[in-house]
Amino acid sequence: MKLIGIEEHFLTTEVKDAWSAIGLEAADPSVAFHGGPLEKRLADLAEERLSLMDETGLDVQVLSLTTPSLHDLGPNSVDLARRANDAVAEAVSRHPDRFQALATLPVAMPDEAALELERCVRTLGFKGTMLCGRVGHCNLDHTDLLPIFQSAAALKAPILLHPRAPQQDVRDAYYSGFSPQVDAAFSCFGLGWHYDAGIQFLRLVLGGHFDRFPDLQVILGHWGELVLFYAERIANMDRVSGLHHSIATYFRRNLYVTASGMFLPHYLEQAARIVGRDRLLFSTDYPYQYRPGGDARRFLENCGLDEAGRQAFSHGNWEQLTENLPHAF
Repeated sequence: MKLIGIEEHFLTTEVKDAWSAIGLEAADPSVAFHGGPLEKRLADLAEERLSLMDETGLDVQVLSLTTPSLHDLGPNSVDLARRANDAVAEAVSRHPDRFQALATLPVAMPDEAALELERCVRTLGFKGTMLCGRVGHCNLDHTDLLPIFQSAAALKAPILLHPRAPQQDVRDAYYSGFSPQVDAAFSCFGLGWHYDAGIQFLRLVLGGHFDRFPDLQVILGHWGELVLFYAERIANMDRVSGLHHSIATYFRRNLYVTASGMFLPHYLEQAARIVGRDRLLFSTDYPYQYRPGGDARRFLENCGLDEAGRQAFSHGNWEQLTENLPHAF
């Protein structure tokens, strides 16, 4: 049974140096997480990565530039995005049966980002794109960013919405007061960036993006970034939202959910209840959630789905989601 991981990350030296050049670590504590063994695994797009894929039981990785991507890099990110995409496209061409890719976009320049997404899908054969929350001080529903979503909808290219650290004043108010290490962890993988990603998705819903672009498909990691576990409460906003449909409808029409290496069957069951089994996607969140011992394959075998459900979860839902993308030429 083919196993495709759709949230698997990489990082180039050029992007890491660009983060350092603008002092991004002070604004986003997650930047500091990308050193040591993680940095080596993020940079490798060849034999070590393939070996660990084999060890955990993953057949295909869909590669994406790790958070916070290029969201804070301004006009210089246009050429940087293009080089990052060309580099990962080369890796995919070397191992076409093992790698796919999501586009890295210069999101601070939305018109250029829309064109780069089109290039990546139509010319390089990429499967969609990944966004990492706020762009500067703009949330993703800001009107300035509409060209990106318009392009994604027109291409039928899914958007993986990845977490990033909350902005400084939010971290100061809610995630500080401990040691620097605890503050950073609390504001990022401990909890903060999952709230941030879930809120960004709800802002897209409430901002009318899925009324404006009814075919737009967004993917949330970590079993829905907390949102699905409060679906009943969130549905109460139907009374005031003024949207064309109920919020539950957008969950089942415009949202896919992936595991991100959180291999917990009861989380899968809850996600399936809200979005449907045909909207569950597999991922390991490599290298952050990598664990030895055949972890990915073992979860698939013991996730509680029947044979047809496992086929869909492991690869079928992803292949169906991306089957209507324009062919590369």
